[in-house]
Amino acid sequence: MNDQNLLRGLLLAAIAAAFGIGATRYPIGEFSRAGPGLFPLMVSCLLMVIALAVIVRSRFVKRIPIDFSIKNIVLIIVALCGFAVVSQFLNMVFGIAFMVFVASIAGRPFSWVRSLKITVALVAVAYAFQYFLGLNLPMPGLY
Repeated sequence: MNDQNLLRGLLLAAIAAAFGIGATRYPIGEFSRAGPGLFPLMVSCLLMVIALAVIVRSRFVKRIPIDFSIKNIVLIIVALCGFAVVSQFLNMVFGIAFMVFVASIAGRPFSWVRSLKITVALVAVAYAFQYFLGLNLPMPGLY
């Protein structure tokens, strides 16, 4: 099984199954009165549909060999861990910027402009979550 698309679909299916099974431990309720397990179950079902589409699609497109780059895996792990640390000790805006710029190094080609645009968009989403949903995020307030 040296097919990147098939492996991607199987990994998505495994993640969807794990979260779907975990969601059944909570009361699901009904659509009119949702329980805490309904949302994760619905998201995992949608992810499973996407995973099945990717698996079926992998049968009809050219196989792409699997190529692991240890450097890229380490960069992504550093980006995620750095996001948590920087957000904890500075604030989330700097954490998002750190995560995006470090993770962008793993991509080809690296683009400062693209990374800056992604950072601005993610910071805007974080502020929207903070403002509209009332989430308590470690971000400077907009007053």
